[in-house]
Amino acid sequence: MTVQAIGLLGMGCLVSLIFLRVPVGVAMGLVGLCGYAAVDGWVKAFRVFGEVPFDVASNYSLSVVPMFVLMGELATQSGMSSQLYKAAKALFAGARGSQVLATIGACAGFGAVCGSSLATAATMTRIAIPEMRRAGYDDRISTGSVAAGGSLGILLPPSIVFVIYSLISQQSVQKMFAAGLIPGIILAGLYMLAALATLAIKPAWAPREPAAPLKERVRDLVLGWEVALLFGVAIGGLYAGWFSPTEAAGVGAFTAFVLGTLRRGLPPAVLWNCFRDTIRTTCLLFVIVMSAFIFSYFVVQTQLPGMLVTWVTAWHVGPIELVAILIVFYVVMGCFLDGGGMILITVPIFLPLVTQYGFDPVWFGVMLVVTVEMGLIHPPVGMNIFVIQARAPDIPILRIYQGIIPFLFAPLMLLVLLIAFPQIALWLPTWLYG
Repeated sequence: MTVQAIGLLGMGCLVSLIFLRVPVGVAMGLVGLCGYAAVDGWVKAFRVFGEVPFDVASNYSLSVVPMFVLMGELATQSGMSSQLYKAAKALFAGARGSQVLATIGACAGFGAVCGSSLATAATMTRIAIPEMRRAGYDDRISTGSVAAGGSLGILLPPSIVFVIYSLISQQSVQKMFAAGLIPGIILAGLYMLAALATLAIKPAWAPREPAAPLKERVRDLVLGWEVALLFGVAIGGLYAGWFSPTEAAGVGAFTAFVLGTLRRGLPPAVLWNCFRDTIRTTCLLFVIVMSAFIFSYFVVQTQLPGMLVTWVTAWHVGPIELVAILIVFYVVMGCFLDGGGMILITVPIFLPLVTQYGFDPVWFGVMLVVTVEMGLIHPPVGMNIFVIQARAPDIPILRIYQGIIPFLFAPLMLLVLLIAFPQIALWLPTWLYG
């Protein structure tokens, strides 16, 4: 059996294990170990299996993960999210669907300090959906806005997904964070446009709320200062060159701790939960990354990336056609796999092909994350949808599906813009870091 055949067999086994609900990290590590042994023998396979955990755990670049995760946990559990939602409501007060727009805006702001789409969706489900129900909003537009807005957490810095992509693709974390900022802001705006278009067609889904007095709006708007300060200190300091990514993560976590303590939102029990959840999430991410490296070594040994480049070149596929094929592939795979799993499995295979066609790896990373965002919200598997349904079990999942459909056009539009104007993603990292 040729090494390429072993590689294809390994990919088939990996997909089968994932369909059998084996955790992605376990499946990748097992296939990577057995596949490497089939190509190069068990001695070398076990040597790789023993070296990779140490190499990954001692990788300085990964030290940003626990600190950014801790920053998000402290911001979430100290109650900053509810203050941010009030500030966003004050900003959009008076417009039809103002709370829908506020939800998307609050999701964007909270995702920019949390770094997790699932955490953002879970938090905003608890805060925003009860508020919108009391105001008379239809559950479809309420859940759709939370699911869509929640997905912004993996595109806006400090995205943990960008950190993982940076490690797998050997790109700068700073550049990836900078590359995601402008597309993230644009996508938030597109989600708001999608909400307004939906309400123009279905005005009964949202009442027109009277505008609050100016004094009250200004008072509530100021409530978002904590999140703005946290983002400005951590990410602003990173962009300004004051901190390295690890330093920015540490400063951000410390700032979140100080702010949470000052607002008396971090009693000992809550603080313990923050540390416990941070350790659990970090350990899970480290295991997945270790398994991904083992799997990527196996993929390199099988020469699958080179075979894929040769095959695509022989078919004379153009650059735009290649990008379109990859987008369709990721959208379809998003029906079955979670976003992190797709990135870890496919980047070692597709990135050499993409760079062979002259595309920038930073640009491809942004394209990939936007496509993964679609996977978080499109039926039938979108993880954000299930998070919302778990937090609001009285809402039928079919109604959530109905509510999310109009928002699926926003990431598609952003993908078109990124293909037509790559500088949307590349201008800021080029300007900041050359």
